[in-house]
Amino acid sequence: MMSAGSFLPLFLSLMDLPMLVVALEKVERSSGTLIGSSLATIQKSAAPEMLLALMDEAYTGSSIEDQSGNSGSDDSGRLDLADPMFLDLLKDENDGIAAKHWTSPTISSTLQAALNSPQSDRLKQSLKMAPRFLTVYFATALRDVNNSLLCALIPVAMSRYAAMFPDKDFSFEVRKKLSDFLLAAFQRSPDIIALLKKPITDRLGEAHGNPAKMELALHLCWAIGEHGAGGIKHKDVARELFENLELLLYENLATSRLGLSQDPGFDSMGASSRKSSQARLLCFVVTAIAKLATCHNELLPRARVSLAKVARSRTSDRRVWQRACDYLGLMNEPAICLSVLGPSTAQGNGPGIVNWSEGGTKMVAHIPFYLLAEQKGPPSHDFSYTDLLPAE
Repeated sequence: MMSAGSFLPLFLSLMDLPMLVVALEKVERSSGTLIGSSLATIQKSAAPEMLLALMDEAYTGSSIEDQSGNSGSDDSGRLDLADPMFLDLLKDENDGIAAKHWTSPTISSTLQAALNSPQSDRLKQSLKMAPRFLTVYFATALRDVNNSLLCALIPVAMSRYAAMFPDKDFSFEVRKKLSDFLLAAFQRSPDIIALLKKPITDRLGEAHGNPAKMELALHLCWAIGEHGAGGIKHKDVARELFENLELLLYENLATSRLGLSQDPGFDSMGASSRKSSQARLLCFVVTAIAKLATCHNELLPRARVSLAKVARSRTSDRRVWQRACDYLGLMNEPAICLSVLGPSTAQGNGPGIVNWSEGGTKMVAHIPFYLLAEQKGPPSHDFSYTDLLPAE
């Protein structure tokens, strides 16, 4: 079912599988159930026509309006007008444009009605099936798909991170699979980060929107820092992403609640949860700034200024303050800083730089012990790298 032509539409169909089940059941309620019905009843029902149109739309990209226009039957328009929900769901997404139907009033009202009523067996099964389908889809994409299609899929996947069927367990599981896929894609091809600079910066700017968008921003911050914004050769991209991280940092330092108190999703979390979420975001941002500056040395002066502001800020969470101080201390030891904060690939070689793949042959003294809860003096433990890095 996966090919270059069906790759993007199939992702949207899998993401919307529970919604499509709700839509079909909605049509079935208006046209009568088909279970146990005679052939004549099934032929007169609108539900099979909807299903066939849905399959044709998903896999060929043809338009429902085209079908109704070519038909000579007086009932040909019934498919278009039977349920406006299908007009939102059955749109041609073969060009990779993200679906817009989540803003539709029809979709919103249908979702609310589905949440307020008991789930049918079919809906329960679709909520279990869709994450499994996505697991196979993402595994196939990472194994067989080229970077061009991945670059087309990743912005769509990011746009759907906060737009899915609002079942708690389903949302949690699907978001976990989406984040795992995004991180695996960046790990496979770090250059994608540079190519997708614009959609990534857009998502970072939405970190204050709701918990799901904040969670996505956390993963993007980690990827930016871990892979040096795509690598050492992407200096301009690294500078622009660094500026966005700075902006996100300063915005959060200037406000005690991240500007999230007006968001309905955060109102239900409580003040302590909001504060914890803010601290978690700031920890990721501070880490990304330090790692990005370690990979691109021209950003080190600006990184020191940013981290110093966090260290001097009285409103900073203790964890954020401690992390900023640790990174400032590391930056005074360039070799150790590159070993600890440098990218996992393409590290330089030099005195004091730890190659973690050869950790079993290094001395314990290479570990910056002052990072371990501000311990003074020699370490109170006796271990070697072989204890930390098991032999393969």
